[in-house]
Amino acid sequence: MANRSLLAALARKPLLADGAMGTQLQQAGLEPGGCGEAWNLDHPERVLAIQRAYVEAGSDCLITNTFGASRIMLERHGEERVVEINRAGVELARSAFGDRPGFVLGDIGPFGGLLEPYGEMPADRVAESFAQQSRALISAGVDAILIETQTAFEELELAIAAARQAGAPCVIASMAFDLMHDGREVRTMMGITPEAAAGFMRDRGVDVAALNCGTGVDMSKAADTVRRYRSVQPLPVMAQPNAGQPVLENMRVVYRQTPEEMAAGLPELLAAGAAIVGGCCGSTPDHIRALRRTLDARLEEAS
Repeated sequence: MANRSLLAALARKPLLADGAMGTQLQQAGLEPGGCGEAWNLDHPERVLAIQRAYVEAGSDCLITNTFGASRIMLERHGEERVVEINRAGVELARSAFGDRPGFVLGDIGPFGGLLEPYGEMPADRVAESFAQQSRALISAGVDAILIETQTAFEELELAIAAARQAGAPCVIASMAFDLMHDGREVRTMMGITPEAAAGFMRDRGVDVAALNCGTGVDMSKAADTVRRYRSVQPLPVMAQPNAGQPVLENMRVVYRQTPEEMAAGLPELLAAGAAIVGGCCGSTPDHIRALRRTLDARLEEAS
């Protein structure tokens, strides 16, 4: 059963999510290759400061700092505090809202490899890793489970099943698409089209179909992808594109799209039918603040 308050809110008006966590953690001092999710326990004040900045910028939804907090991912950092890290991630996001209303989305990212027979990771180990993370997030009180940055149906299906079996109040499934060389078409790394992705999500009973991240998928291309989703399924759609194309400067990845440039693409994204909008890599509280102003102006015009 989906979380009726979240879906009811989406039925009334579009909601604004937050922006990037990884790049914000790096700016707060996370070393390259470090375990940002462990900061939920080791440096909670820094995670809370980032999420409070997003709330102050106008976010209606916060995504927990648990993208890489499955057991498989944490073990690569020598980290064993799986349940504690995920629970703390939920508590920090809820705390960031303070007395304000808001939705907390429990974040589950990819396990970071390939399933058998394409890779060496057994499906049952991935399924249990997702199940453990789902249980921890749900027991801590999330409003939804967000399964994000997925590129293959096999892994997405395991994560959806794990979230459902753990009793997720609402399941959001998000695919990452890349712009092809022709400059028009998008596919996931495993060759999946938006139409195929939307149909798969519909048939697996997710509550919100989503897209995030992806190379070359700006606000306009995200809007096109939302339209393609909506052409084959009736679910609400969440879209979180990156803040433009990254460039390498002094051996650092930098996103140059300004908040104003990103916000300029929001009307098209809303017109395409996006119900939750936000930013992914490179987006900041300033980007979310600009999206908030544009979204509020559109809602005022419509009222």
